[in-house]
Amino acid sequence: QVQLVESGGGLVQAGGSLRLSCTASIISFTSFRFSSLAWYRQAPGNQRELVAHITSDETANYVDSVKGRFTISRDNYRNRVYLQMNDLRPEDTAVYYCRLGDGSPYWGQGTQVTVSA
Repeated sequence: QVQLVESGGGLVQAGGSLRLSCTASIISFTSFRFSSLAWYRQAPGNQRELVAHITSDETANYVDSVKGRFTISRDNYRNRVYLQMNDLRPEDTAVYYCRLGDGSPYWGQGTQVTVSA
């Protein structure tokens, strides 16, 4: 079974930055290279929403609320995907999850991001 592990969450003040990372294991380099990757987030009482998505050819898309502040990137040699988050706002507070493959069951366990006003 594919395993995904996130890290890099924490508590920051508004205007600060964090970089999240997610590493996939029990998957070949070839399978990882041809998979799309994504970051989602879920705040208390809200549905899980797609934040950033990157394809195998490194085309990236973002939800409007994070455009210009967040950047998704991938490292196929290390089976890893990153989310650089700048100018953080209290409304960014959520648990952030990585996902491998569109519509797949391969999710990480999540990492908490808390932004204080």
